[in-house]
Amino acid sequence: MNIHEYQAKEIFTRFGLPVPGGKVATTPDQAVALAEEFGLPVMVKCQVLTGGRGKAGGIKFCPTIDDVRTNAGKILGMDIKGHTVHKVLITPAVDIASEYYVGMLIDRNTKQVLLMASAEGGVEIEQVAKDTPELIFKHAIDPRYGLLDHEAMGMGMKLCPDDIKKARQLASAMQKLYQAFVASDASLAEINPFIFTPEGKGHAIDAKVNLDDNALFRHPDYEPMRDLEAEDPSERQAREADLSFVKLEGNVGCLVNGAGLAMATMDLVKYYGGQPANFLDIGGSSNPEKVVNALKIILSDPAVKAILFNIFGGITRCDDVANGIIKATEMMDIKVPIVVRLTGTNEEEARALLAKTDLVPATTMDEAVQKAIELAG
Repeated sequence: MNIHEYQAKEIFTRFGLPVPGGKVATTPDQAVALAEEFGLPVMVKCQVLTGGRGKAGGIKFCPTIDDVRTNAGKILGMDIKGHTVHKVLITPAVDIASEYYVGMLIDRNTKQVLLMASAEGGVEIEQVAKDTPELIFKHAIDPRYGLLDHEAMGMGMKLCPDDIKKARQLASAMQKLYQAFVASDASLAEINPFIFTPEGKGHAIDAKVNLDDNALFRHPDYEPMRDLEAEDPSERQAREADLSFVKLEGNVGCLVNGAGLAMATMDLVKYYGGQPANFLDIGGSSNPEKVVNALKIILSDPAVKAILFNIFGGITRCDDVANGIIKATEMMDIKVPIVVRLTGTNEEEARALLAKTDLVPATTMDEAVQKAIELAG
């Protein structure tokens, strides 16, 4: 689950990171009132769940109240990469003498939290990673011990080899960021940039946090942070129906049981020259209601021209799944062709059931994918 900058800063503040004050406004008048509360100058920062906000004109320095009113009025309602700005963050402006990048994510190869830091922080950090990756320092954190003092200080000295006071502040920020990352069950946490003022005072002036959906049951206070307006409606509907779904750009709708098989199915669609319309893991259920919900989500995309069921029946019997699919399709008025490949337990019985319907059967995965692509045109 992605959250806004102001929400990420609330989490950072709980763990003692040096975050400047700030509050959100939804109108220019509220923005002005907050600017008067904090004192000028301030920054007006759009709150949308996408990058490139500054380049799009969604972040403005405001030395006067008139600037606050004007810029807040321009930014509110602005469209940034398909996201409409409904809130702006008003936060005190600070002088920047130097800026750094500090981030953490899950390294699935080492099964550890990976700390990344660079003295080239700022809006071009992605370009730094692409062009000069040697400027980004990395350290895998052992989950048994966390980020130890000497490890954090070592990273701090790499970033500020000539200023031990700044290195200590960076080391402290890294350790607090790690605490916030673990305690929040985050999949990503970034400070970009972490800045120093001309007086040498460090501040985390931007924040990005992605939360692991699978751990939200441990954080009921985080659920209200979800921005429903920013979510794709079909992905929100899938989450409410307990389905794993990601919308893509193709025309072959895929309903598969198991994430690995779903990925393999999409790969095979691409291999044979087609374009998958989605990732959808329907799980091991043969419940017709669940199949109906999945079909509704896929058919809400007008680009879908054919639907592919690719089901492996292990513990779940193929004939039960076939019955579920048949009942679901009978409950709906579906205009696009449906290809069904069922293999595993009781697959012969399942094929006999499908033979009595208008569903297009397939024996192998390759055959199913090729038929779906052909029917999708």
